[in-house]
Order: sequence, then C-alpha cells, then structure tokens
Amino acid sequence: MADVAVERAESRAPAIANPAPLGLSGFALTTFVLSASNAGFILTQGTGGAMVLGLALFYGGFAQFCAGMWEFRSGNTFGATAFSSYGGFWISLGFSLLPLFGGKSLADLAGATAIGVYLLGWTIFTFYMFLGTFRLNGALVGVFGVLTLTYLFLTIGALGGGTGMTQVGGWLGIITALLAWYTAAAGVLAGVNSRFKLPVFPMG
Repeated sequence: MADVAVERAESRAPAIANPAPLGLSGFALTTFVLSASNAGFILTQGTGGAMVLGLALFYGGFAQFCAGMWEFRSGNTFGATAFSSYGGFWISLGFSLLPLFGGKSLADLAGATAIGVYLLGWTIFTFYMFLGTFRLNGALVGVFGVLTLTYLFLTIGALGGGTGMTQVGGWLGIITALLAWYTAAAGVLAGVNSRFKLPVFPMG
C-alpha cells in the first residue's frame, strides 16, 4: 500500500518546463553585449558598462541562476552546474562594476591582473564542462568549445597580452552568444512542438 501511495504522489507531481532555453538565452544576451564591447563591435572597446551591469545582475545572473536551480529539480546535473555557475559568474562580475564596490569600468577590468586570474579560473571550469558536452549534443559542444577559447583569450589579454587578445576574445564571445541563442531556440521550438525544428546533433 505504501508503494502505491508513493506512486500516486509521484504521478501527481507537477511537470517542470525545460529551463535550459531560459538559461541559454540569459547567457547569450549578456555575453553578446559584453563581447560587443570587448571586440569593439558597434560599441567602442571598454564601454557599455551600464548595460552590461543590468544584464549581468538580472538576466545573465539572476534568471540564469534560477534556471540552474530548476535544472536541479529536473535531475540534470550538467545543466544545474552550468547555469548556476555562469549565473554566479555574471552576478559577481556585475557586483565588481557597482559603484558600491569601486565601480570599475569594463576597460579597467580588461587590463587588471586580478580579473586575469578570475578569468583563468573560469577558463579551467569551462574546459572541463566542455568535455562533458561530448555526451550531450553538438550544439552544446560548439557553445562550450568556443566559450573556452573566449575565456582563454580574455585571460591572456588581462594578464598582459594586450587589447588585441581581448578583442579576439570579444569576437569569440559574439560567436558563443550566437551559438547559445541557436541552442536556446532549438529548445523553445521543441517545447512548443513547432513544425520548424533546429537540429542540435545529439551525441551518445
């Protein structure tokens, strides 16, 4: 009888929507704006701090962190780790731009040794997350592969490689954002059973 009661309780548990498109979308837009600044694409290199701050705290930060918590609920270890961590990344970066904590500009952060060490840690984290994507799908392999290179070039630029390396990292970040948007769109379209499908190239 106890087993039957448990089964009935589980059957009544509400289904949870796929939080991955939200997490990927928050990551993509925030990465795009910051990377446009780093690359000097549309924005002058080192500008756009106010817009990055808002996105980093709320969309790339809070919304993406929530997506990570919902991934825990759905039993997805990879998604939970990725979205929660990158949500934390954006929140921590946003706080470093707040006047309360010194109000550094994007240009100041790009040339600081401390941010270089910070980015190096994220490069290492992203690389081992990249290895995990080979059991998921080709779209995520692309996102995390290019993201690893993005962090690497931004790290080199911050640790003395010059603005040229930061600019390369910016362009790679723009590519990362486009790949993340593609993967998010694929998830949304699959979620609404759209006739228009975007392949994500599943891997086993």
